[in-house]
Amino acid sequence: MTTPTQRSGDKLKKALKTFSELLEKHPEKSRRDLLHEVETRFDLSPKECEFLNKHFE
Repeated sequence: MTTPTQRSGDKLKKALKTFSELLEKHPEKSRRDLLHEVETRFDLSPKECEFLNKHFE
């Protein structure tokens, strides 16, 4: 959830940090599943999701 004082880039940074943590904690899960979890949790825009999938899938 984005608060009025939170920049859109902050949300993406938090999503990347969480994605990295999930990769370490759950190596058995696919990157695609973890990316989807992060995208949903942080309510990322389609453009942000596209960026993550392009660079981290």
